[in-house]
Amino acid sequence: MQSLLLGSYILIWPLASLAVLAVILTATLKDLRKAKQEQRGLV
Repeated sequence: MQSLLLGSYILIWPLASLAVLAVILTATLKDLRKAKQEQRGLV
């Protein structure tokens, strides 16, 4: 039981970081598309 909990805990972190990375990438792509529409730079 203890090894199952520890294994689950260790496997949660890559999934959590992947979710955060997906949110950041989605927001960046959305901003990039909007900047392109308005013919301006992203930065």
